[in-house]
Amino acid sequence: MADASYPDDLLYHPEHDWARVDGDEATFGITWYAQDQLGEVVFYQAPTVGSTISKDEPYTEVESVKAVSDVIAPLSGEVIAVNEALSDDPEKINDDPYGDGWLVKVRLSDPSETSSLLNAGAYEATLS
Repeated sequence: MADASYPDDLLYHPEHDWARVDGDEATFGITWYAQDQLGEVVFYQAPTVGSTISKDEPYTEVESVKAVSDVIAPLSGEVIAVNEALSDDPEKINDDPYGDGWLVKVRLSDPSETSSLLNAGAYEATLS
């Protein structure tokens, strides 16, 4: 399992999701805190490429040895890629939540939504 970290180049949603924004696209995943609370992830239900997701709404589920949990979209847009490797190796979410454990890539429908997300310091402050 990865060590606790919250990279400065990401934006964070209070529901323990992150976004790496690059122009009008973003990569989403769950934070170290989320995967730590879940425990060992055993299944990831990828959304369909082409589906639309809405900020603050569940867009997929991850199942761990402890629970099935909704994953909340930090931003709105169209799913343009899913991390297919997680279907065979969902523990990548635990091992590398900000790298190989990414969940989806999205074409953002409203890039201004990023202004409502937290930076790493503000997100970490919500955890204490």
